Amino acid sequence: MKQHHVVDLIAMILLVVGGLNWGLVGLFKFNLVDAIFGDMSALTRIIYVLVGVSALYKVVCWAKAKAK
Repeated sequence: MKQHHVVDLIAMILLVVGGLNWGLVGLFKFNLVDAIFGDMSALTRIIYVLVGVSALYKVVCWAKAKAK
């Protein structure tokens, strides 16, 4: 598997986790990431940052693909 495919896969997994987490927050006021890793623990914050970076990465990929 090419390296950029691995990065794409990781970004997509993080975006799905983030999307599901926000869905749980919106529907049930339940934050799964906080429940697993602690309320704003260092690991929780790292996960949130990685989800945000993944979103930015996918936006850039989308923009590059659209420009072709």
